[in-house]
Amino acid sequence: MEITPILSGAEMLQLMSLLRDVKHVVTLGHRGPDGDAMGANLAWADYLRRLGKQVTVIMPNPCPDFLRWLPGAQNVLFFSQDDHRETALDAIRRADLICLLDFNALHRMQELAPIVEKAKARRLMIDHHENPDTTCADLIISRPGACSTCELVFRIVYQLGGFDQMPRGAAACIYCGMMTDTGGFSYASNNPEIFIIIAHLLTKGIDKDKINRNVNNSWSDHRLRFWAYIINEKLTFHRAHKAAILTITREDMKRFRYIRGDSEGLVNEPLKVRGMRLSISLREDTEKDVVRVSVRSVDDFPANRLAEEFFNGGGHFNAAGGELPFPLEEAVKTAERAIAAYADKL
Repeated sequence: MEITPILSGAEMLQLMSLLRDVKHVVTLGHRGPDGDAMGANLAWADYLRRLGKQVTVIMPNPCPDFLRWLPGAQNVLFFSQDDHRETALDAIRRADLICLLDFNALHRMQELAPIVEKAKARRLMIDHHENPDTTCADLIISRPGACSTCELVFRIVYQLGGFDQMPRGAAACIYCGMMTDTGGFSYASNNPEIFIIIAHLLTKGIDKDKINRNVNNSWSDHRLRFWAYIINEKLTFHRAHKAAILTITREDMKRFRYIRGDSEGLVNEPLKVRGMRLSISLREDTEKDVVRVSVRSVDDFPANRLAEEFFNGGGHFNAAGGELPFPLEEAVKTAERAIAAYADKL
């Protein structure tokens, strides 16, 4: 089965023109980088370096510990860290091209957004989220139907003739992003070509089983006890509406020695209960006085619309997020109002 070209002829020409004469490139992901953001940026940076470009990968803040094994992750600059900030700013100032991967609007980078907006460099966006801001880049390659931005990076590199030279490390990054953004290929992954892409990646010698273990089987005992506590003590079912809300406080995180990424995936657990269609996680942020919101749904419930309307956010149809101001008690009331407002769809 062939891999369908992702770029139109006009996009191909415009992308080649963007890449032809640039020397210094910065690639950027969104705040709270996940496997797709990290994998896509690292794999795209690898391709650009093979074209002879000088590439710097920057994230607004650190990725979860379970992604630190990704090939090239040790060289990523995390802007929120004081020892990375000046190097990152210098790279943005010198850049001829800034690549925006796995987000659809500059505000997703938070404090990096105005810095990038003022930079002299041209901008390229590669993303799979709905409703991209069409004013934030010179070329926008947006495919909401893709399972992940890593899928898009693979397709673009493949179409540009760069797959044969792709090293195993970049292939592992792409597989990781595709795997994590589909919940281990349990959703958003019915396109047969996804598995043709996986077959191609396997020819590079990646160990997909080890990648899965690195991401999903690297828990601390504290994280396991944290999940058990939250599910037992902090999870509320709204059974009449087939919905659930779970809450996480700073005190909860302190008690269980929380590290970045320990709540990753927890919002999906209530959906394992028969009949549940919506799950909302509310977590007190440890850096700012905001409540981080994660929304997950199944079937035809629009998690992204609910997040936009009630949580100052957005995202995918079945996986979205946002944030609310303190206190957590008010955030819970907002979530309850959201469930009631969407009762007819549940």
